[in-house]
Parts: sequence; structure tokens; C-alpha cells
Amino acid sequence: MRGRIDGFTVGEVLHEGGMAVLYRVTREGGPGDPPLLMKVPRLRPGEDPAAIVSFEMEQMIMPRLSGPHVPRVIAMGGLEAQPYIVMERIEGPALSDRLREVPLPAEEVAAVGAAIADALDDLHNQHVVHLDVKPGNIRFRPDGEAVLLDFGLAHHEQLPDLIAEEFRLPYGTTAYMAPEQALGRRSDPRSDIFALGAVLYQLATGDLPFGEPQHLAGVKRRLWRDPVPPRRRRPDIPPWLQEAILRCLEVEPARRYPTAAQLAFDLRHPDQVALTARAERRRRDGPLAVLRRRLRRAEPPPPAAGAFAQLRTAPIFAVAIDLGRTDPALEAMLRNQMQKLLAGRPDARLACLNVMGAGRLGGGAAHDEQGLNRHVQRLVELRHWARPLRLAEGRVTFHVLEGADVAEALLAYARANRVDHIVLGARANSLSRRLLGSVSGKVAAEAPCSVTVVRRRGGAAAG
Repeated sequence: MRGRIDGFTVGEVLHEGGMAVLYRVTREGGPGDPPLLMKVPRLRPGEDPAAIVSFEMEQMIMPRLSGPHVPRVIAMGGLEAQPYIVMERIEGPALSDRLREVPLPAEEVAAVGAAIADALDDLHNQHVVHLDVKPGNIRFRPDGEAVLLDFGLAHHEQLPDLIAEEFRLPYGTTAYMAPEQALGRRSDPRSDIFALGAVLYQLATGDLPFGEPQHLAGVKRRLWRDPVPPRRRRPDIPPWLQEAILRCLEVEPARRYPTAAQLAFDLRHPDQVALTARAERRRRDGPLAVLRRRLRRAEPPPPAAGAFAQLRTAPIFAVAIDLGRTDPALEAMLRNQMQKLLAGRPDARLACLNVMGAGRLGGGAAHDEQGLNRHVQRLVELRHWARPLRLAEGRVTFHVLEGADVAEALLAYARANRVDHIVLGARANSLSRRLLGSVSGKVAAEAPCSVTVVRRRGGAAAG
């Protein structure tokens, strides 16, 4: 297809897929346009009828999406003439290009996985499950942010699901498909977490966790057959990475990470990953365990009404604690506030933060007068602070940040780790506060999330 369509000049073919063809296009009088491509569904006789249905889904979903993790839609053409979508062409590398280099070092697997998890978290918070997460559908912008492509199989919580309504067989890429997706269930964001787990497994080991089955029966085997543990294939894979990968690949969605944001958090903080028996496994389950699962038809339970509600019940909280200013009353108020926020949210995570400002350390000395490591000492103090909350291991992590500007350090942490809510205590009125400004005021004004400032009654303005 060459020529002009609705003001766009159609160039060479960039990619031919099973359901659509991608063309390079330009627009006259559009000097401010990013590089563009046009997606055109395959409509010739004998083509898969799902091609047009998935294209309709993409036309409904993509204009509703925003942010850096999806291509920007420029124009669309309806079915009455020539159907197409013109969108931003992401020119960065595709993740599929990296498959020539696998297995990758654990640190690279974690960095790539965290970037993809960020993109999925953003997508899920826009009410969409992608349902075809794989290396070929992921590209990266120059700043390293992941971009998700191809929304033809996606499910939007607030739109009709034409794929589910018109086809009895599940659609997707079998190597990465979640067990519940193979059973026709398309509304759980944790299906994308399973698929990302399969991608991480591939990047870490060079192999696919379940191979590439050609039939639905082969896909359903993952309902009872677990993958070979990554460390069996590559003994140098660290336990924390195997823990994260195998948690993503759990058959039951409830046993996976509750949100993509929590997966990204673990991949960015490997020293804080709570290790379970998954971390040390070297063999798959034995025949008796497999037989028991088959006999009881180990199918994931249907998602509860409103599967996206999981995103709201599994937030990441952060509490900032000033260890240098002992105020038992304020500490008790901070714990009380955290208990209120955590109540009824069993999947919520809490990050306890302390900022070790350079100005407080006498030029940044790493040890105090007794020779104790200040960083380690503060980690111990944070653990002591959190002990009365009685949180299970894995639900609470501890972080000593560094920076001369306390507010900036907290803000940078919140942005990098997709924190949903920050809690911090008010500092009493003081000369330093009047001269240097309010830490909590700056955090409240600039944070990318909710902020709660705790004050002692009759004590202080925000500090």
C-alpha cells in the first residue's frame, strides 16, 4: 500500500504481523510531529477474523491512554473507508533485540524488568490489562522508560470486551500467557505480571519457562506443571532474582505480586526482597505434587468482582522518620497513622525512610566517634522504630537515603519507587525551619502522590 491517505504519505513497510501491517508515514505540514507509523489491519479474504476485532479494540483503547509508556495516537481512520491508526513511532530498541545477548547479568534483568513493571503499573492504573506482554511488544525511550506496544488483545475495564464476546478460544502469545488467560479470563492485571515473569525468566536463563506450545492443551499444562527453577539452569542467578521470577509465575494470581509497582520495588531493592523456599529451589515439583494438582484441577479461581480493585488494596506507603530528633509522642503518632493506613490492606507495602543529610555528618563521615557505621546504625534504628507495627517480613523495608536536601531526597525516592502515599512528621518551629523552609511543605507541594503530615497538638506548623 503506497500513496496518500487522509493527508499522510505512506512509505515503506516497517513490519508485517499476523493481524496488521505497519508502515512508515509522514504528514505534510506536520513539522512538529514525532516520527510516525500507520497500523493497517489485514482484511483480505481468508485472514483471521480476529484481526479486525482486535483492531477495533485498539481503536477504542489507545486514544484513552496517556503518558510516556504508550505511543501517542495522532489520527485514526474508520472501517467505512480505509481503517488505520497513525501513532508515534518509538525509535528506541525493542526488547526482542536483546534476546541475542541472553542470558543477561542479574542486575540488567532487574533494571529492564523494573522499567517494564513501571509501564504496566501505569497501564493498569488506566484500567487496562495488556494481555500480550512479550519482548516484541516492548521498546525503550532514550531515557530508559519502557513503552508498551500493540493493544489489540488488551482488556479495558470500562469498555466492551469484543475479543471475549466474539471468540471462544483465548488469544495471546503462548510462551508468555498466564494460566487464567488460557482459560478465557481476561480481566486480571496480574496476568501481565505472569507474562513479565516469563520475560524475566527468558532474560535471566536464555530459555522460556514453558517452551512455546502450539496448542491450547500445551498452554494449560502450566496449570499444574511448574517451570524448571532459574537457578537450576544458571546457578549464578542470585536467590532474590529467582524469588521474584517464581513469584510472578505462580499459578494462582493471589500468590503473585499484587501489583506491578510492588514487583518494580523488589527489582530495584534486591537486598530487601523477602526470601522464601522459592529462592532456593533447584528442582521442579515431583510427580505426586503434579498429580494432586491435576486431580483437583488446579485452575485459578475466577477474579473477584472488580479485579482492578487489587491496585487500591496493595499500595506502597512510605514513612519518613527523623532519627536525629527524639520525640516519643510524635513517633507514637506516626505509628498510629501507619496502622490506620495499613488496616484492611494485607497486600500493602511500607518503606521506612531516613535521610542522612551531608550537612549533619560533619562532611559526610561514614562512621561516628565510636567507629560505628552510620548507615548501618540507622538501618537498625529504623527496624526498631517499625517493630511495634508487627508487620510480616516482606511487607516492610528499610532505606537510609543520602542527600543534603531532605525534601528532595524523599521526593526522588517517591518518584523512583512509585510510592502511593508518604507520611512524615511535622518539625517544630525553629530558626532553621524559618530560614531553610518547610520539608513537609515542599514534599506536600511537589510529591507525585498523597502526603500526610502528622503534627503534635499545639506543637508545630508543618515542618
